[in-house]
Amino acid sequence: MRAFASSAVPMSDHPTPAPSEAVSPSGQASDAPAAEALPACAPSAAALRRQLRRLSQLPEPPWLHQEVARRLAEKLGPIRLTPRDWIDWSAWLGAGAAHVQARYPEAQRWVVEPHPALAVRSLQAEAEAAPRGWRTLWRKPDLSERVHTEPVPEQAPWRVPDAQGASGAQMLWANMALHGASDLPGLLGSWHRHLAVEGFLMCSGLGPDTARELRAVHRSMGWGLPTIDFIDMHDLGDELVRAGFADPVMDMERLTLTWASPQAMLDELRTWGGNVAHVRFAGLRTRAWRDRLLSAIDQHMRQPDGRIALTVELVYGHALKPMPRAKLAPETRVTLADMRQMVRKKGQP
Repeated sequence: MRAFASSAVPMSDHPTPAPSEAVSPSGQASDAPAAEALPACAPSAAALRRQLRRLSQLPEPPWLHQEVARRLAEKLGPIRLTPRDWIDWSAWLGAGAAHVQARYPEAQRWVVEPHPALAVRSLQAEAEAAPRGWRTLWRKPDLSERVHTEPVPEQAPWRVPDAQGASGAQMLWANMALHGASDLPGLLGSWHRHLAVEGFLMCSGLGPDTARELRAVHRSMGWGLPTIDFIDMHDLGDELVRAGFADPVMDMERLTLTWASPQAMLDELRTWGGNVAHVRFAGLRTRAWRDRLLSAIDQHMRQPDGRIALTVELVYGHALKPMPRAKLAPETRVTLADMRQMVRKKGQP
């Protein structure tokens, strides 16, 4: 059983992240790119797909994801806009639907999953949550209209322009999705495209101090690091601006989770995901190696109270999709949809 303590850290107090500590082990695949060529948050796309398929078989979403969803939902309080519809990105693992629906009970929810196996779990969850009774015996809702798999087609319901030419959802919620991106700029660009002008993004993920104690154990044993490089909140803010978002608000906090034994910790970490870095060890570990790992964790991570402690850094992001601005040039081209948006918002650039 886990326990945890938390400490919120304001943006100005967050330390500058150290350079990547990734080590290329001898078992690395020969076609893997060099570690220095990878972005800060770039797992292997193939390993990530395998991981998402495995996580789709969990009996329920990870406890940590449920806890972070609750914390992210608390950050909706100061937001004045009440969305008429919203996208729940990586909905099943993100486990935030109940919190958002409690805040916006009238808003239409759309689900976008990054893997078909997760879409199946979301469809099952939608079916279980659907109202039951004699009226639904012959009129079952078409849940496939609500649950989609990335890449989403242009004719997705929220992307069809309305009478004024506007399209997109008014909020995109992506809980614990940042560290599961093999192409972070591409992911943020996709979120930007799904949003309506003046819609907003709520996102979260793991930060660079996550599992620092376990990283130290691996270094002490001469092993490659056990995780990808998680993105720092300052870098995330920069990436959001580059993707076209405006007014990003970043926040972070650290939790200290504890378990009764090294094995209990590793079992729970596996429900969060796994090491999907390009530079991860390519082969299978032996039972003897696992015994050495458990012994090293017990030696270096056991606290005076007898429990195994691990730091988890959480990064939160909030940003707006602004009104498109026409770039000044001898010849400026503006799409018809953007022109309509500019006309509707007379007086704004």
